[in-house]
Amino acid sequence: MASAFNQIIYTIGHSTRSLEEFISMLQSFSVKYLVDIRRFPNSGKYPHFNKQNLELYLPEHNIKYTHIEQLGGRRQGVKDSLNNRWRNASFRGYADYMQTQEFKSAIGELEKIAEKETTAFMCSEAVWWRCHRSMVSDYLKA
Repeated sequence: MASAFNQIIYTIGHSTRSLEEFISMLQSFSVKYLVDIRRFPNSGKYPHFNKQNLELYLPEHNIKYTHIEQLGGRRQGVKDSLNNRWRNASFRGYADYMQTQEFKSAIGELEKIAEKETTAFMCSEAVWWRCHRSMVSDYLKA
């Protein structure tokens, strides 16, 4: 169960955006810290969203960056899952993963960052409810 947490944390997907548009969106919400929750923080189609490029470019715009791999998606479900009502196998696997101490520790890390800075967490999917970001958001709201 999530701890009492009252900070606003934004979520964003890089999608097909330019880096300039992406940074502008972050700035429009006064985001000062971007947490990358992609399991694999690189993009073959959009290399400006590769981890090493974000680490380079975001600080030029007064935005800190970190990657928390332990919040990344693409998790395998467990045998005898309690989450078998999920029709989407990817979401089912992530729901199983959310029960682990590794996930809970990583959520704690995200919360600590958000206590100090206006924070957004990112993945690649433009539509948040098609992404594990929706599940992270729900966990934080619980």
